[in-house]
This record gives sequence, structure tokens and C-alpha cells, in this order.
Amino acid sequence: MNTDQAFDLLKDAGVTESISIQTVRRWMREGKIKYEGGNKNRKTGYIIDDTDQAFDLLKDAGITESISIQTVRRWMREGKIKYEGNGNRETGYIINDTVSKVSINDRIDQNKDEIIHRLKLKIQAQDKHIKGIEELHESAKKILIQQRDMFKKEVVLLKNEKSKLQNETKDLLKENIELRNELIKVKENKRNNYNFDSNSNDYSEKLGLAKMASNKDVIAEYKGLLKITHPDHDGNAKVFHYIKTDYDNFRKFIKGK
Repeated sequence: MNTDQAFDLLKDAGVTESISIQTVRRWMREGKIKYEGGNKNRKTGYIIDDTDQAFDLLKDAGITESISIQTVRRWMREGKIKYEGNGNRETGYIINDTVSKVSINDRIDQNKDEIIHRLKLKIQAQDKHIKGIEELHESAKKILIQQRDMFKKEVVLLKNEKSKLQNETKDLLKENIELRNELIKVKENKRNNYNFDSNSNDYSEKLGLAKMASNKDVIAEYKGLLKITHPDHDGNAKVFHYIKTDYDNFRKFIKGK
């Protein structure tokens, strides 16, 4: 093989021109090409000894195995390769006259088997990945169901608690109304028990107390009446003024003794 043939071979295999030039020069230094071509524009066939030599050339030029197989099969159809190699050639590119009985299809079949094996491994890995995702999905589903049931229970508890609080509020409101009414009755009774028409100085009688009531008891009763009749406590201003006047008179009375 000369330099023109080697250069055309690499170009036909899809190798860039710059890399092809570098590769051909290296082959020249390594003695893998016998002599330089006389015509740089030579367009004749490549005339490669065998398929093993073609594979080794393409591999050494950095071409992938799949592209090499396609290229070698095309060169075989085009008559650019003389013989089929034995698939184990490791020598240089110098012509090898050994004719192999092993077909290039053996290497292609081996490559297919390797591809099938790799695809099976990828499928197995994907199956494991899918199984892991399914298990994760089931786990997340169980957790979500548990959370949903827990939230439902909490909602029921909150509704019951709300109902209970509403009932307690109603009871407290009712009790408050009853107490308020009772307080109003007490105030009214105290007001009604006071004798506003009496002109005597018997303050115990005005207050409805026993005649033997002490001054301390009278003062305490007056203070209680003043508190419940005060305008700030919804009392009557006139009543408050009247009772206040009697209270002041009583204090002056006990001081003058």
C-alpha cells in the first residue's frame, strides 16, 4: 500500500484531512506503508490485503469499531479488499498472503453478541430502577394514606371540641344572664327596701335594719346602696343623690354625739 492509497482509505472512512496526513506520515515512519504514491490525486481502488489489515488500519486511525465494520463490509462489496482475514491478525500492515477461511461475519456476529449483552445489562438496570421507583411510590402512597386518615381523625376531634366549646359557651351565657337577673333583683330589693318617705332620723329604719343595728352596720349598708345606685353602675342619679344626702347626714350625726 502506498501513501496515496492510505490517504484515500482514511478519507473514504470519514477521517479528516489533517488527521489523515498525520496518520499517513506516522505509518511511513513505522514502516507500515512501503513507498510514497506518485500521484497525490490517485482515484484507483485501495487494494488492501485482507479484512484484518483493514480493521487494524481503521482502528489505528482512531475509527470506532461499529464504523469500521460498516466500512470494511462496504470495501468487501466494492472489491477493495482481497481476502477475508482470520479475525486475530496482530502484525503490521505489510502484505500477508495467508488466506483465511474465517468470514468477516464472525467478527460482526461477535460484535452483535456484545451489543446484545450490553443492551440486556441496560435493560436489567432499568428494570431495577423502575422497581425501586415503584417501591418508593408505594411507600409514599402508604405514608400519604396514613396522613390522610390522621387528618380525618383530627378534623373529627376538632369538630367535637368545637361543639363542646359552643355548648359550654351557651351554658356560660345562660348562667351569666341568670346571675345578672339575680343581681338586678337584689339591687331592686335593696332600693325598694329603702324608706324614702321617712322623715325621721332613724337611719336603721330607713335601711330596713333592726333598731339595734350598729353604726358600723348602717355605714356598710349605705355604702352598698350607694354603690348599686351610682350612675356609673346603671343607677338612678336622683336616688343616688337622695341616699348620699342621708348618708352624709348620718355621718354628721354620729360625729356630733
